[in-house]
Amino acid sequence: MEDEEAEAVLRAVGRQVKVWREAAGLTQPELGAAIGYGEDLVSAVERGRRVPQPEFLDNADQALGAGGKLSAMKVDVEKARYPKNVRDLAKLEDEAVEMGAYVSHHIHGLLQTPEYAQAVYTLRRPAYTEEEIERLVAARMARKTVFDRVPRPLITFVQEEVTLLRPVGGRPVLRRQLEHLLEVGRLPHVAIQVMPTDRDDHAGLSGPIRLLKLRGGKTLGHLEVQLHSRVISDPREVQILEMRYGMIRAQALSPRESLTFIEKVLGAET
Repeated sequence: MEDEEAEAVLRAVGRQVKVWREAAGLTQPELGAAIGYGEDLVSAVERGRRVPQPEFLDNADQALGAGGKLSAMKVDVEKARYPKNVRDLAKLEDEAVEMGAYVSHHIHGLLQTPEYAQAVYTLRRPAYTEEEIERLVAARMARKTVFDRVPRPLITFVQEEVTLLRPVGGRPVLRRQLEHLLEVGRLPHVAIQVMPTDRDDHAGLSGPIRLLKLRGGKTLGHLEVQLHSRVISDPREVQILEMRYGMIRAQALSPRESLTFIEKVLGAET
């Protein structure tokens, strides 16, 4: 595991599974046989070395007569599955009243379909394991609840034209992704804009930008470059990012023009 918070959660869950197993008078192989898992996995869960799937906790709860106490840990375990930087970013998104993002290489994470997200993580080098990809995709999809939160935050995106054309995951995945962009872009609190490739005046050539305006008035920036993810809190640096993002939005197609543009791209794909 990559952080102490997640490790503490998994150790606590593992101890509970062990306590209930021993109280039921079962060995690790016997519990594994009863719930359809191997002894090695039961041992790894009890030692806090593996993240138990929801089915594992439900089956163990029933087999050990825990009365729902093990099943109740699924919520905490689900959060512990996600990487720390993802959990930290999700917390900021939950506090935000306004969010904006300029993206230059792929569709923004909050706009991705599960298939597109899986393709993005599969292309990563060095390669992720299947378990890591599953965990990262689940974490990304969990963050999409920000669109449903009440009160609704204002969420804006500027996507480079090339991100609508690059067939990440193949043409069928791209078509579904474009359809999803149209669905999200029509939400009243969301604006998606396209930056055409032929623009000669472009304030975003320094790379992607993310801004989050929090309750209470504070604004933060967030940058992700290669192996680094960084939150920007210095007011002077945030001011520069806000200036650049404002210029990028002014230079891009309007939200209405952008939806029409995406519709044309989708039409060319079908």
